[in-house]
Amino acid sequence: MKALIVSDSHGLTNELEEIAARHRHEANVFIHCGDSELSPDQKEIAHFLIVRGNCDFTAAFPNERIEEVEGVRFFITHGHLYNVKMSLLNLYYRAKEAKANVVCFGHSHIAGAEKIDDILFINPGSILLPRGRKEKTYALLQIENGNATVQFYGLDGKEIPSLAKTFAM
Repeated sequence: MKALIVSDSHGLTNELEEIAARHRHEANVFIHCGDSELSPDQKEIAHFLIVRGNCDFTAAFPNERIEEVEGVRFFITHGHLYNVKMSLLNLYYRAKEAKANVVCFGHSHIAGAEKIDDILFINPGSILLPRGRKEKTYALLQIENGNATVQFYGLDGKEIPSLAKTFAM
């Protein structure tokens, strides 16, 4: 199972299309963690499971989603409603309630992955305004043989090896 995860694209369209096209043959699911600033009928986000961020002014996107893909339970949210810039504790509690294996979120624009107890948390960073590094990032999660590998890529499609992590699932 492979999941492509983006967040905080803030109006970008060509870049979303390029990323989706680059990974369309390998990803089983495309996730956007909010702040797309696009309308639900725009073709650039048609393939994405998308949530509403604090800069998305349409109520058409849900604040959170729970999706199951090939036996993996995803909890998807932007993060602003869970105060993720301060701590992952509130998000952790909600993920426990949702019985999630993987949490995808954004809001902070800081790329990273970590596992807390039995839940994998992934923030793909931002493909427009990254924080903490110069590369504009997105993530690709692969789960197979009991392991989850999270790889991060720059907007140009080049992997950023220093951010890659593997976790036992």
